[in-house]
Amino acid sequence: MMQSSDLDTKILPLSPSYTTKQTRASDSTVPNYLSAVPQSTPSEINSQEMSPQDVSQQEQDWSSEIPSTDVNQQSETKSDAQLAITETNGKGNASEENLQEVADPEKELTQLNGSGSSGGENLQAQGFWPVLRNPNFLALWAGQVFCQLADKVYLVLMIALINSQFQASDQSISGWVSALMMAFTIPAVLFGSVAGVFVDRWSKKAVLVASNAWRGILVLAIPLLLWLTHDWQPVGVLPVGFLIILGVTFLVSTLTQFFAPAEQSAIPLVVEEQHLLSANSLYTTTMMASVIVGFAVGEPLLAIADGLWLKLGGSGGLGKEFLVGGSYAIAGLILFLLRTNEKSHPPETEFPHVFADLRDGLGYLKANYRVRNALLQLVILFSVIAALTVLAVRMAEIIPNMKASQFGFLLAAGGVGIAIGATILGQFGQRFTYSQLSLWGCLGIAASLIGLSVFTTHLWLVLLFLSLIGVFGALVGIPMQTEIQTETPPEMRGKVFGLQNNVINIALTLPLALAGVAETFIGLQAVFLALAAIVFSGGILTWYNSRE
Repeated sequence: MMQSSDLDTKILPLSPSYTTKQTRASDSTVPNYLSAVPQSTPSEINSQEMSPQDVSQQEQDWSSEIPSTDVNQQSETKSDAQLAITETNGKGNASEENLQEVADPEKELTQLNGSGSSGGENLQAQGFWPVLRNPNFLALWAGQVFCQLADKVYLVLMIALINSQFQASDQSISGWVSALMMAFTIPAVLFGSVAGVFVDRWSKKAVLVASNAWRGILVLAIPLLLWLTHDWQPVGVLPVGFLIILGVTFLVSTLTQFFAPAEQSAIPLVVEEQHLLSANSLYTTTMMASVIVGFAVGEPLLAIADGLWLKLGGSGGLGKEFLVGGSYAIAGLILFLLRTNEKSHPPETEFPHVFADLRDGLGYLKANYRVRNALLQLVILFSVIAALTVLAVRMAEIIPNMKASQFGFLLAAGGVGIAIGATILGQFGQRFTYSQLSLWGCLGIAASLIGLSVFTTHLWLVLLFLSLIGVFGALVGIPMQTEIQTETPPEMRGKVFGLQNNVINIALTLPLALAGVAETFIGLQAVFLALAAIVFSGGILTWYNSRE
């Protein structure tokens, strides 16, 4: 008769093999552990060295193990199996359900994969194809495309309005643009965390649709508001029309603070966990493409929109406003098709206790070291990106045959690198853990920054290193964003993403002020080496904490 110790040696490998969240290629096939238990048949007795008395005794044992003839023996065998289960899972009791799970390891693997396929089939389903077949993700992604494009072109539109209506011929536009950027940045610092608290209580779909609809309305209202106030007296030294632009920009940015955490919270609602890395890779690629496309072709797009508006018989050059406002409106209409299947909150809980919920979010970050480490990595990454935005101007100034105004070409190289890294990661990143990817990314960024410090005036090498920073930056940013999504429960996502939005906006703002000052006092090479040391230290620290 099979002993419990034999069963135990076959069952024990089941428990630790499938505890990780990401299915490995080596886990894709599960052997039939129970069928591997050695058994003998009566026909094999002559091949064994046994005495006649042992043969007779063995035949009696075989007869007693036939299930259809001896129920008591079945119970004894089952009891042995239950004992093995108890020893395996460390519990003091056993149940029928435990025994069934052991008897069917393929069923256990199917449940852990979260699908009706085996691990091998699940591995084959990785990459971009599964998320591109998801209609809800496509709606969310398409909404993001129009929304991101509208965000970038909006700033170009506001600068065009300032240039045409408020800037005098002998004035620099820098002061006007600085005031505009402040109006766009302040809501992110003030309302980033608070907006996330409300997003947790409200329907994500409703927030996504309403925030885009209201942004579209505000942009379309600008021409009317400017026309109504064109003959009003200035307030101090500022024209009323310019104050209207600042006010509309402030409101548009405030609505964006609600849109961002709702968008991040909606991704895990419509995408299965094993496909989140690919989904975030597509999102990052789209975001970087919108930065490049929005700022690079924003002005030509606005000119084309005005030309089409005139051909349609319009007047007043309103094509630009219709392009931007219409993009927000299209994003809202597309997101109206989204189905998140989220549970509605009771009416009495829809208005949150803001400060209490903020404390809950901070408490969750304090208690969950994985989310805390991921957030730290994102802060470091975005701080480096913000610093490079300033330092790129200085590099363009000292590189032979370049002008300071051409720094956008250097930044575009980093954007292309992020898009390439995101594409590679979405296709093959599922084979590695998030901590491995972020460690390699930090080491690659640090090495690329050291390369920039050495070859600061060599154009092609600068473009290469900036592209590599983008590629390795994708290895940090996308897995860390995915880890925050997977580790944070649905009821906490708005708070966590709101806090994330807040600290990242601060991380983007401070280096803009500090990087230029540091470069003036210690030099460009020293700044790059300091950034490399920060990235390297942050990567090693978070990797060590993840191992612990």
